[in-house]
Amino acid sequence: MNDTTAENTKLSWWRRLSNGLKRTSNSLGTAVADLVTKRKLDRAMLEDIEDVLLRADLGTEVAGRISAAVGVGRYDKAITEDDVKAVVASEVEKVLAPVAKSLAIDEAKKPFVILVVGVNGSGKTTTIGKLAARLGAERRKVMLAAGDTFRAAAIEQLKIWGERTRSPVISGAQGSDSASLAFNALTAARDGGFDVLLVDTAGRLQNKAELMNELEKVVRVIKKVDASAPHAVLLVLDATVGQNALSQVEAFHRTAGVTGLVMTKLDGTARGGILVALAEKHKLPVHFIGVGEGVEDLAPFTARDFAQAIAGIES
Repeated sequence: MNDTTAENTKLSWWRRLSNGLKRTSNSLGTAVADLVTKRKLDRAMLEDIEDVLLRADLGTEVAGRISAAVGVGRYDKAITEDDVKAVVASEVEKVLAPVAKSLAIDEAKKPFVILVVGVNGSGKTTTIGKLAARLGAERRKVMLAAGDTFRAAAIEQLKIWGERTRSPVISGAQGSDSASLAFNALTAARDGGFDVLLVDTAGRLQNKAELMNELEKVVRVIKKVDASAPHAVLLVLDATVGQNALSQVEAFHRTAGVTGLVMTKLDGTARGGILVALAEKHKLPVHFIGVGEGVEDLAPFTARDFAQAIAGIES
C-alpha cells in the first residue's frame, strides 16, 4: 500500500468514525453550545456541563474530571464551544490511550484460539466475520466455529461469512453441545495447520447462571486440547445498551476471563461515551470498534481519533 492509498484509507475511516459518532458528538456539542453562549463560566455552568457529559454515558469520574479541567483559569470569562470540545477531547484521550491496544496474534500458538463472547444482538457473529476477513487479508489461514448452537440463524450467518471470507466453518445441528463443537473445531484447526480459530458462542444473558456455566465448560474443553487456549477472549459490546455494558463486562470477565473488548453499533447511539466509562472502570484493552455494517466499518481502536470524534472536532 503506497502512502497516498494509506492516507486515503485513514481519511475514509476517520470520516466513517466521525459520522458514526455524530449522534454522540451532536448531543454533547449542541448542549454545550447552548450553555456557553448564554453566560460567563461559573460553578453552575460547570455542573451543567458535567450533566451533559453524564448523559453521554462518560461516567461520573470522567465527567467530573472534564468539567474541572474546563474550569481551570476560566472563571468569570466567556468560554467558547471549541474551548470545551478541546478539553473534552484531551481528557477523553488520556483515559483511552492506555487501553487502545491492537489484537496481537502470537505466531507460536497454532492455531491461535479467539473465543468471542457477548449477549445476543451485540453483533458477535458479524464481528467474527469481519475479523475473519481482516485476518484473511493478512494472509492468515482462518477457521470458524459456529458455537452459538442455540440459534439456527447464527449458524447460517457464520456459514455465509465463511463463504465470503473463504474460511471453513465447523458447525453442528441446532441445539448440539457447544463445548463438543469447540473441541472438534480446535482439533480440526490444529490438524489442518490453521493460524487462527475464531469460536462463536451463544449470546448468553449475563444473569442466566446455567448459560454462564456452559460458557465455562466451553473454556474447560478447549483447554483439554490446548492448555494455553483460548489465547484471546473478546467480549463484543453493543454501544446502544449504555450503562448495561458495565455489568456485561463484569459478568463475562468473571466467567471467561475477557482479554479485550470490541464495541459495535457506535453509529446507532448518542451514548458513545460508554466506551470511555468502560475504559476508566475496567482498564481492559479495546481492540476494535464498529460504526456500521460493512467489513470496513470495523477498525482497530485509536484513542486520539475516537476522542476527537466524540468531542465533535473536525480533522
